[in-house]
Amino acid sequence: MDVARLKESWSLVAAHGEQVPLYFYSTLFLAYPETRQMFPTNMAGQRDRLVTALGHIVSHVDQVDRLVEFLRQLGADHRKFAVRAEHYPAVGEALLVTLRHFLGEAWTDELAKDWSDAYGLIAQVMIEAAEKAEAVDPPWWEAEIVSHELRTFDVAVLTVRPDYLLEFTPGQSIGVSHPVVRAWRYYSPANAPRRDGTIELHVRAAPGGAVSSRLVYGCAPGDRIHLAAPVGDRLNLRLAGSGDLLILAGGTGWAPMKALLEQVAAEGSRREVAVYLGARTRLEFYDTDAIDKLASSWPWLTVTYVAGMDFRRPGEVIRPVDRALADGDWRSRHVYVCGSDEMVAHSVTALTQAGYHADQLHHEGFGEHWYGPAWRPPAAPDKSGGVR
Repeated sequence: MDVARLKESWSLVAAHGEQVPLYFYSTLFLAYPETRQMFPTNMAGQRDRLVTALGHIVSHVDQVDRLVEFLRQLGADHRKFAVRAEHYPAVGEALLVTLRHFLGEAWTDELAKDWSDAYGLIAQVMIEAAEKAEAVDPPWWEAEIVSHELRTFDVAVLTVRPDYLLEFTPGQSIGVSHPVVRAWRYYSPANAPRRDGTIELHVRAAPGGAVSSRLVYGCAPGDRIHLAAPVGDRLNLRLAGSGDLLILAGGTGWAPMKALLEQVAAEGSRREVAVYLGARTRLEFYDTDAIDKLASSWPWLTVTYVAGMDFRRPGEVIRPVDRALADGDWRSRHVYVCGSDEMVAHSVTALTQAGYHADQLHHEGFGEHWYGPAWRPPAAPDKSGGVR
């Protein structure tokens, strides 16, 4: 298998943009119509994820350890879509037909063998991971919505109780789906694990987001939803050792940070933690009662609200990182960042330029997410920040 040849051929195919996934899914559904039910009704987001996923796999094809771990997580997670071993040959066939179509005369017998071998390895790793996961966890957990509060016009706070214990670590994300929506979206619990197993979710209704809109506007206590296994380790508190923390959060990116704070409190450490929480306007700080209660209860915690838009200064936007850097030098601390892709990207750039080292900056990445927080390059977790 020629790695360079794989990468070069994929770059040629990817240059055709959205035509690639459109052709792939048309080929798959025409040849194997039974696979259509595994995908959401609206395929717009799914098409983007296919190209991003293949690009991620091909770009890391020569980094075996990293790629195998990615594929294992992917294979285990795809059980929630009812993907089984017998579906993989159909997908492989549609992929090869798609590659041949877009490569035209550049498609050779050697290249066909390279792609066939590569896909065979990918499928094998994913199938084995799914079989292994089947013995440990279900494809998803059934959960009941215990409470539902609409905090702003587009943000709701839900408390859900899984029928069976769903274990997770603060900072991870879990897949969430509603039975009437054939799609999943990832959200970080806004709490550390509780004895009663309940999970607090902060959800912003995203434009065109079937799952988020259903959770915000179409759910009530007593409704049932599905939860998928937790993913992600980039916001794990252990990465900071016992050091002090600077936390930068935008919008519903506050959720995993709230969980981390509960973990800090539970460990009884002597950390000092400073939180800078951003939103576009003061009206969009949707969890202030809980935040103020935490700040008054824990002397090691300070919280600064950053309203990004000042109507007295049109066009000027202040982000949490801007205020934090203006307030002091935090280079002795580990920094955790969560919010929209743009907010995270701006924060990491500003901190790097200010002399902060990469190993002290903890975030889920930006611009790569298609699967879940563990792999920022599934549907991405909803941590959209109020400050863009």
